[in-house]
Amino acid sequence: MKNLLFAILGYYRNFRLLWLRIAGKTEANIHANRIVTGKSWSGFCEHLKTAGAALTYPGTPRDAFQQAEGVRYLSRLTRAALEAYVEYGDVEFPELRRMVHETAKLGADNPDNYYMNAQISGQYEYRITGKRNTIDYVGFFTQNGNYGTTGGMLPCGVLESKDLQIEDDGSFEIILSKTRKGRNWLKIEEDTSLLMVRQTFYDRNTEIPATLKIENLNGRKVPLPVTPEKIDKGLETAALFVAGAPMLFARWAKDFQKHVNQLPVFDPEISNAAGGDAGIIYHHSYWKLQDNQALVIDFIPPECETWNFQLNNYWMESLDYRYFPVCINKHTAKAGADGSVRIIVSKINPGLLNWIDTCHHNEGTMCLRWYRLKNGVRPVEPVCSVVKTSDLI
Repeated sequence: MKNLLFAILGYYRNFRLLWLRIAGKTEANIHANRIVTGKSWSGFCEHLKTAGAALTYPGTPRDAFQQAEGVRYLSRLTRAALEAYVEYGDVEFPELRRMVHETAKLGADNPDNYYMNAQISGQYEYRITGKRNTIDYVGFFTQNGNYGTTGGMLPCGVLESKDLQIEDDGSFEIILSKTRKGRNWLKIEEDTSLLMVRQTFYDRNTEIPATLKIENLNGRKVPLPVTPEKIDKGLETAALFVAGAPMLFARWAKDFQKHVNQLPVFDPEISNAAGGDAGIIYHHSYWKLQDNQALVIDFIPPECETWNFQLNNYWMESLDYRYFPVCINKHTAKAGADGSVRIIVSKINPGLLNWIDTCHHNEGTMCLRWYRLKNGVRPVEPVCSVVKTSDLI
């Protein structure tokens, strides 16, 4: 079905180009007309209106508190999309930016991660230069498509820190191209649109993320003046993102409600299509508690590089990890003598180890991750139970 849809889109593009040639027009003419007539901006605003459908999608909470978070969520995505696709959307002069961070959240963003993105294109080759510094993990990923298209975010190239060739002073260079080049190579394809860098902390308070810079190897050395085409296309892509991403994750949250307060394995094909790390096994789900209840999560971690658990609101935004304990990992968790881990999720602090604060929420989504399982081991499904908080104290 996906290939059929791509074929239909391809036929449509070819037909449109043929029509433009017959009419004596170019794509540039169309974009210029849309800019000067105001259709570009009005179209962007109309698309933004459609994003509001995520706020009333079946299963969404309708109380004022969670709806306010939903509206803030859309405003955050709008800000992030305009920066990514309009302000920093020039694929000839890409910029590595933190599109997802402490005040712009998306798709169960990982509090242990330091995300960076750059808009790129398969028609160019690029070079990343940087210094490794002290953060535990660095991974470079190229993706094809975007959240607003039929195909989603399909994985392309991968280069992880264990395979990165680093100089004695901690510096390194990575070449992004269609054919293998250099000591460190990251694959791109004709449809590649995004470079994603994931850096993962063991301890966010002490580790330093890698310093990175990207440059185009075969484009212009100085940018051209802004064009109607770039602005029109940038606004359209931003609008597709703001409208498409919330609906995608609204559908996910609705599906998670089928297994409330449990943590089954999430389908890897679905997570990969949404830009997930193919080396991670995800347990996405839904939690719901009363004020006097706690969710108890018990497991013995499988053999893996690391793991983490986090709590999100309904909109799949991580809760505010700047001020509250909403995430725990292999490094920060306190384990039993047998390696077992018990995590307590509750609104009231029971005074026990491995407590996760719901931050005034009574429901939302949650995620457990196993990073790069070793020796062919299978992911472990935790044992989850709901108890009264008073029974824990």
